[in-house]
Amino acid sequence: MHPRSLPAGPGQESVWDYPRPPRLEPVPQRLRVVFAGETLAETRAGYRVLETSHPPTYYFPPSDVAAALLGPARRAGICEWKGRAVLHDVAAGARRAEGAAWAYPDPTPGFRAIAGYLAFYAGPMDACLVGETRAEPQPGGFYGGWITPGIVGPFKGGPGTMGW
Repeated sequence: MHPRSLPAGPGQESVWDYPRPPRLEPVPQRLRVVFAGETLAETRAGYRVLETSHPPTYYFPPSDVAAALLGPARRAGICEWKGRAVLHDVAAGARRAEGAAWAYPDPTPGFRAIAGYLAFYAGPMDACLVGETRAEPQPGGFYGGWITPGIVGPFKGGPGTMGW
């Protein structure tokens, strides 16, 4: 049983209105990730994945990511919707964030548009921005959604939410 969704105000989306299975859609706003004072990724050609109870997860084309700041891919888990993921460490200067980026090199058919695209956990980053709005990390350490004022929850990921 999931909790009651919070009421969405004008211009807001409720994560409880997002579909399951998830939907992939292009993002019209500029997306940007900053790590150790450097722009790690910046694009106007991103995608977001929308799934019930989760804040959006944003994906960047590999050509819009500073590849020199990414470690080699290593196998990670499997998403029931997108397929097998790979993780990348992120490093710049003296800072390192293990497994802070991930991608789906060969996703399931519904997610082919993001093959090789990269997503980033907001927590280890200096900033993750959607347009000019700074995002906060999704609760917990497993999911990688970005929370902005334009969405309302409650959000899956924190203690006691695994059964949602």
